[in-house]
Amino acid sequence: MLMISLITATTMVVIAMCLNLFTLFKGPDQPDRILALDTMYINSIALILLFGLIMGTSLYFEAALLIAMLGFVSTAALCKYVLRGDIIE
Repeated sequence: MLMISLITATTMVVIAMCLNLFTLFKGPDQPDRILALDTMYINSIALILLFGLIMGTSLYFEAALLIAMLGFVSTAALCKYVLRGDIIE
């Protein structure tokens, strides 16, 4: 029963990532595309965590933490670039 739930959740996360990819390419504005990219980071973290649960190892949890930190920093840098036009003042 747990394996069916994990596979169903993985399928839903993959569908969400495909929809985010569509929004990333067809987004009307630059902030919408940045939001789609940030949501893709979150979905990739969820996908890695689900894969770690399916495989039964804790190695993937560290990779998900690393992607979460990089996603936060890159989203903050992109937002600063969009607002001010320059990352480093």
